[in-house]
Amino acid sequence: MTTTTATRMLWRGLCIIVPLLFVSVNCQPLDKSAGDGNLKNKGIAENIVSAETNYKGKWELFSPNSGVSAMHLILLPKTNNSLMFDSTIFKTSRLKFPDPHCQNVVIPNGPVEEHCFAHSVLMDFETAKVKPLKFKYDTWCSSGALDVKGRLVSTGGSDKGSDTVRILDKCDDCQWKEYPGTLGNGRWYSTQVTLGDGRFMVFGGRDFPTYEFVPSEGHRNSKNQVIDFKFLRETRDRVENNLYPFVNLHTDGNLFIFANNRSVLLNPKTNLIVHEFPVLPNGARSYPASGCSCMLPITLHPDEKRPVIPAEILVCGGAAHDAFTLTDLNRPKVFPPVTKDCGLIDISEMQKANWKILQMPSPRILGDAMVLPTGDVLLVNGAKSGSAGWDDARDPNMVPVLYNVASYNFKELNPSTIPRMYHSTSAVLPDGKILIAGSNTNDGYLDVALFPTETRVEKFSPHYFDPALDPFRTEILYEKAKRLNYGKPFKVRVRGGDQNLDMKKLQVNIYNPPFTTHGISMNQRMIRLGIYEVKKDGAEKDVSVISLQAPLNGNIAPPGYYMLFVVYNGVPCRRAMWVNVNK
Repeated sequence: MTTTTATRMLWRGLCIIVPLLFVSVNCQPLDKSAGDGNLKNKGIAENIVSAETNYKGKWELFSPNSGVSAMHLILLPKTNNSLMFDSTIFKTSRLKFPDPHCQNVVIPNGPVEEHCFAHSVLMDFETAKVKPLKFKYDTWCSSGALDVKGRLVSTGGSDKGSDTVRILDKCDDCQWKEYPGTLGNGRWYSTQVTLGDGRFMVFGGRDFPTYEFVPSEGHRNSKNQVIDFKFLRETRDRVENNLYPFVNLHTDGNLFIFANNRSVLLNPKTNLIVHEFPVLPNGARSYPASGCSCMLPITLHPDEKRPVIPAEILVCGGAAHDAFTLTDLNRPKVFPPVTKDCGLIDISEMQKANWKILQMPSPRILGDAMVLPTGDVLLVNGAKSGSAGWDDARDPNMVPVLYNVASYNFKELNPSTIPRMYHSTSAVLPDGKILIAGSNTNDGYLDVALFPTETRVEKFSPHYFDPALDPFRTEILYEKAKRLNYGKPFKVRVRGGDQNLDMKKLQVNIYNPPFTTHGISMNQRMIRLGIYEVKKDGAEKDVSVISLQAPLNGNIAPPGYYMLFVVYNGVPCRRAMWVNVNK
């Protein structure tokens, strides 16, 4: 009996007899029609073989001072740049512009002021070199995504920044371009999503239960281009709990939208809700309850012909509906324990879809759910009690947790020594390490506080950096840029791994780097590509050629830049290759 088969039998028994580790709202049997006992419409294939390891990861202090607290974080393609920024409301930071080059900042209900402290930086994620950037309109609690050219398009923020659209190109010398008055509504704590045609939509925000399409550069939305969204009005409770909704593009072109404890599918062409899913129990999950969420990897077959590709959503952590009231509005503050469970749902099931409830090793709020190059999920950062907000959380959760999507298992990894709570962020790097930054539980930059404002930056090396697994680490041999055309075949050349790469141990995954803030990773997306064959390169004996098919369309993989990872025996390649997916 193989390890994989034994695992499936164990889970089947647990589901029937003692559902202690895997508790389900509707404990569904495994569907043998999917082949070899797989769960029907499983997000990532279970037949992939991975090497076993007990290695629990390694932390390193990458930089003692990023200059700004990384409230927002994203990687810029084809560079070594990670963009970090917070808010001009703080006025000071830990990085000054070279005198006398200060920035002009628009002050709420006031004049333009000159600030000499940076609130936006490019950090080289290999050298830790920092370059300050200037912006004028406040980015506090904004949203964003990469466009088809690899530029960051950022929307919203606070006060006069709330209707602003900003663009930052991916070059080392690029500066912010700002377009105030672009959006029809102010967008503070809103979520931006990329559609299959590359356009952006932005949902919600404080006091605005609406959505709109983000206009092209230089254009503006009028009020009649804003669409009222009854769902966001219905999910708003006394402390909101529906801000920064979790929004994901389904593979059929509809949008999965989760707010508070409810979720729907919205057709962005007709503006109609086509399906509402069951309520996820045990409290609220979006801001300020601030659980975390991700779409699990989308698995493709070679010569893909399925009309709808399965997609699963994972929602982890959160808090009671009244948690913000108890912590932020109550005196003295009360810090209730937060949620320990995760909800998992296959949104392609539609009428059959139901939440499966899984128990994490520990409760978590304010965390990040990062999809690793292997397709598994890393839960990192956060707290065990309280709520989002200034000084509203306690008991930092410094133990990252690995969620194995094939077995539903959770595994605790080595802890950090730095609390990362409110306003902390994470990013998956091309070498497979995780960049972790931020944490500001204070209204301002404070050195003397229960949890001081954090500008140290760490890197975490997950389990697959076990030195014993290094022989399985491949190297991609590539040009500086590669374009993948929808549905077309292409090849990737790799060196290393076994003498003959075993198809059962091989994955080739493309990953869209997300815009991460407030526990939400906007547009995070991984697609496991269909592999036609693997052959040895005739000229070089240690080189293999992998033949693959690009995703069929933009609903599966919205156009733009992705990191391509070759994963062999559960070990990612030494460095991902940037690819542009397009028509």
